[in-house]
This record gives sequence, C-alpha cells and structure tokens, in this order.
Amino acid sequence: MLEWMAYIALGLFAGFFAGLLGVGGGLIIVPVLAFIFAAQHFPAHYVMHLALGTSLASIIFTSISSLRAHHAHVAVDWKVWREVTPGIVTGTLLGTVLAAYLSAHFLKLFFVVFVFYVGTQMLLDIKPKAARALPGLPGMFAAGNVIGAVSSLVGIGGGTLSVPFMTWCNVTLHRAIGTSAAIGLPIAIAGALGYVANGLAVRSVLPAHSLGFVYLPALAAIVVASIVTAPLGAKLAHRLPVKKLKKIFALLLFTLGIRMAVSLF
Repeated sequence: MLEWMAYIALGLFAGFFAGLLGVGGGLIIVPVLAFIFAAQHFPAHYVMHLALGTSLASIIFTSISSLRAHHAHVAVDWKVWREVTPGIVTGTLLGTVLAAYLSAHFLKLFFVVFVFYVGTQMLLDIKPKAARALPGLPGMFAAGNVIGAVSSLVGIGGGTLSVPFMTWCNVTLHRAIGTSAAIGLPIAIAGALGYVANGLAVRSVLPAHSLGFVYLPALAAIVVASIVTAPLGAKLAHRLPVKKLKKIFALLLFTLGIRMAVSLF
C-alpha cells in the first residue's frame, strides 16, 4: 500500500511540474523510482533499468497530451519532426540496447551528471544563441541519434536536448518547445519498446508484474496521477512566478542528484 501511495504521489508531482514548467517528468520520475524500487528490494543490478523503462513508458501518455495541445496552437514544426524522427528512433533503440549491457552503477553515474547539467542550465537560465540554420537530412539524422540515445539512457522525453538544439538552429523558442513535445512521442515509444524487449531476456529475475524493464503497477499509478495534475500545472503556468519556480525545481534536481550520487558509494 505504501508503494502505491508513493507511485501516485510521484505521478501527481511530476505531472504538475511537467505542465507548469514544460519539462519532462522523467527527471523526477527516474531517481524517485530508483529509490522506491531499491526499498522494495528489486534486483539491485536492474533497479535503474526498471526506473528508466517505466519512466519512458509513462512519457508516452503525457507526450500525447502535450503534443495535442501544442498542435492546436500551431506550434509544431512537422517538417523538422519528420526529418529528425528517423535518427531519434534509431538512437533511442540503440541507447536501450546499450543500457541493457551497462551496470546500474554506471547508469546512475550518467544520470547524476546529466541532472547536474540540466539543473545548472535551469538555475542560471542558460539558453543557446541562434547561430546557424538547421542542418540537412544527414545532420538531422545525426542530431536525432544523439538526442535519442542520451534520452533513453536517462529516461526522458528529450526536451532538455532538442529545445536547445533547435533554438541554436534559429527555430523560435515557441516552435522549438512545441516541436520538442512532438519529438518526445517517438522517443518514449521507441524507448519503452526497447526496454521491454531487452528486459525480456532477464525476466526470470525481475519482479512480478514487470513487462521487460517496465514495472506495470508503477506505470499505471504514475500515468493516472499525472493526467490529473498536468493540466492544472499548465493552467497555473501563466499565474505563478515560473522563473522563480524553475530555480526551485533546479535545486530539487541538485538534491536528487546528490542523493543518487551518495547511493553510488
């Protein structure tokens, strides 16, 4: 019962901040799930794999809602989406294959480094200056592979990578955020499928109710709870001091990152 309450609370919190700040809930979901799974005595070697796979599976549902909202406001550049998605899919799938061969220790370390990168970016409000045009198809394929691979290794929808990339390439911030929401869907689908497939090879040692590296009870609770609070966060985005809240969120990321770093030792 305590675990269900923890999953629901996590979904409520992650959904609210995803709606409020436009950041993927994966940055919160992954470390908190890792802590909960460890407390449930899930196999230590696969705690991070289960957290990453479950996070990406939950993003499928939240990204659909976000994508529809941005499309309704004509904020999605579908040309960019079509050009970058093939690389996104291959990079994400390759990332999940790589993750299956990496230890939980390494995945935690990689996540900690990434969280500190994102937290610093948010705390200092660092934004890349538009410096060039979008690359051709080979360049978009390469960029998609990088975004997809990194996203699959940290369990996120890719917005913290795709938005800076697009704004650097002279895409307006409004369009970059909307297009990033659309890019999150193929990342989430390919990532979830990859973690499911790679987890089936070790299903005998995984906890009951797991589909590969996706833990279904946690997925169900997080999705239902986040659907409730994400619209609320989006509504309050124009009423609350978002810049100040971003700094608070960055400090939360640092706290989770430090807590996870300590667990490495």
